[in-house]
Amino acid sequence: MLYNFLYPLADQYSFFNLFQYITFRTVYALVTSLVICWVMGPWFIRWLEKQQSNGQPIRNDGPQTHLKKQGTPTMGGLLILFALTVTTLLWADLTNGFIWLALLVTLGFGLVGWLDDYLKIMRNNPKGLAGRWKLLLQVLFGSIAAVGLVMMTEPVVDIPFFNTQWNMGWYYGLFVLFVLVGASNAVNLTDGLDGLAVAPTFMVASALAVVVYLAGNIKFSAYLMIPFVPGAGELAIFCGALVGGCLGFLWFNSYPAQVFMGDVGALALGGALGFVACAVHQQLLLGIAGGLFVLETVSVIVQVASFKLTGKRVFRMAPIHHHYELKGWPEPKVIVRFWIISILLALVALSTLKIR
Repeated sequence: MLYNFLYPLADQYSFFNLFQYITFRTVYALVTSLVICWVMGPWFIRWLEKQQSNGQPIRNDGPQTHLKKQGTPTMGGLLILFALTVTTLLWADLTNGFIWLALLVTLGFGLVGWLDDYLKIMRNNPKGLAGRWKLLLQVLFGSIAAVGLVMMTEPVVDIPFFNTQWNMGWYYGLFVLFVLVGASNAVNLTDGLDGLAVAPTFMVASALAVVVYLAGNIKFSAYLMIPFVPGAGELAIFCGALVGGCLGFLWFNSYPAQVFMGDVGALALGGALGFVACAVHQQLLLGIAGGLFVLETVSVIVQVASFKLTGKRVFRMAPIHHHYELKGWPEPKVIVRFWIISILLALVALSTLKIR
């Protein structure tokens, strides 16, 4: 909004020339989102505590150290979504279609998570939103985004480490839908320890901010041999707001957490990451940068498949972060070590832009 109102005044006031630069607006989007979370966080947590008598349900069959977390408020992801939405509307070019699609996907997936959290916490329904309805709604919002991207971009997937793109033709929309739903659920599965999901999310979002900026610049994209996507650079502001919101939330969500993100946050953040990657044809790069999310998801799939086929479990408990807890790793050690893995994977993902 600031871009749309202030940049046209640059002829009269040269200072407003700053608003033409994506880098400038990305940095201040990050700061704005961070400050919103910092300022609103304490009040918002107190409000959640008043609304939720029992807080986040804690599994009795999980690590016993988690039982002391009973009563911690959840649905804190609403704070991230509020900061992300307000900041994006403030700093982004509102004539850019990618921005509106990104917000649609993020808030749509957030709505699905909110329904699940609401039924569990506010209506005391332990099952929450039925799995089939959750998936159906994810597919609905994901399909809208997939159709939008098919209309706005080419149906190609960039192949990391190689100077080539895979043209998927009519199947591209289905692949985009798969990535959106998969990324959303992968982040949700990772959200099991204090700060475990939100920190890797801002690490991946930071890497994607660099990628979309480069992909939206015809010179940089040609030099790095990645697909050029006109207008996609504006998504760097969205990524900056996402990074700021996650950092601000981590202030309250770090161990020991004062508030949990809930499905409303986890599903939305995963959908946001998936959309940004799809917008610039970097779905496979997302798989590298978000390798921790992939690992968590694969651990669940392997555990379920193994138990159904052989009656035996591969891990002591899935997702895999619980496996290490049950092996005796203190929760903070599991969290920090997984963070380190995420940092390394984000750097590897960025290196693929040059190694071709």
